[in-house]
Amino acid sequence: MEKVRYEIDPHNRLVIEKTGKKADISRFRRVLDGRFKTGPDNSLMYHVKSTIGGTGADSGIPHQVKLRGVWSLSDNHDLKLTLDKWGRQTFGDQLTLQGEILDARKNKLIFAVTTRSKEKTASAYILKLEGAWQADENNRLTFRVNKEDGRHDVLTFNSAWEIGKNYQIIYRYAKSRLTRKRDKTHTITFKGHWDIKDRARVSYVLDKDTHSAFNFTTSLGIFEKSKIKYEIGIGLSDKPQEEKRTLTLFGRWTIKKGVGVTFEVRYKGRTISKIIFGAQARLTERDTVSFKLINEKRNDTGAEIELSHDILKGDGRAFLKLLKSRKEAAIYAGAAWRW
Repeated sequence: MEKVRYEIDPHNRLVIEKTGKKADISRFRRVLDGRFKTGPDNSLMYHVKSTIGGTGADSGIPHQVKLRGVWSLSDNHDLKLTLDKWGRQTFGDQLTLQGEILDARKNKLIFAVTTRSKEKTASAYILKLEGAWQADENNRLTFRVNKEDGRHDVLTFNSAWEIGKNYQIIYRYAKSRLTRKRDKTHTITFKGHWDIKDRARVSYVLDKDTHSAFNFTTSLGIFEKSKIKYEIGIGLSDKPQEEKRTLTLFGRWTIKKGVGVTFEVRYKGRTISKIIFGAQARLTERDTVSFKLINEKRNDTGAEIELSHDILKGDGRAFLKLLKSRKEAAIYAGAAWRW
């Protein structure tokens, strides 16, 4: 039975090779001039324009080749597709698309590919993979590529990310090229906001609707008058010890009727993002208010903040008056709080 083997040449063009079942040498090999495109369920398609050189006749060359397999990210941050076994396709062939990650949107990965036509004209185009950004158990950044039947492939970004001056997550990686003497550094900036919902966990949310969020495992946070601080460890496969990152969010505490206790963080461009908590509030002997912070499910976040009366303005004054009048050990401040 005739088998088909696929490769990609240095110019990101598909190479097709047909061999006999027991043949020891190739009897048909063609470089196909064309472009890749992602299809339904993030399959990979190659639109063929013409053939280039090679041996054998052109009969049987398709106008479009559809490829299915498992997506991954190479050590050089190229897209790699390990082909499934189907039809006449050989099992385990790996197609590596050399290029650059242009952008990381809330539910997409944008990858730039450069190719060359049979007339030796260079051009570039982009591929889009649909999915969701998430963190793995080692706090590394990953992109989950959507597949059929609710399945997914995982692209793991195995370098340490950073936290920018505007609290954004920044990922940098060095790209090696055979034609260059020096590696080129590429930078990806993720646009989102920080949130705190669980104990010993802090999240960087890109999009709530698509569940694109980096949920990082941490030690317990430190909550103070004007800042929140977390230590986050990143486990990398090529390093014996974790890379440490410190997240320090500066802002101010407020209390809003029908909302709860909020920490307002000011981002670049005067944008304010609110981290919202419920809380068990009680008066202290120091004439301050202690808030034991809980999430929307009323689970303990492991955080407690003590605030003086002068911080509690507006709705906070009314809440303080209510707290004093009831003379209770603690009352709940949150979405269900009314008076």
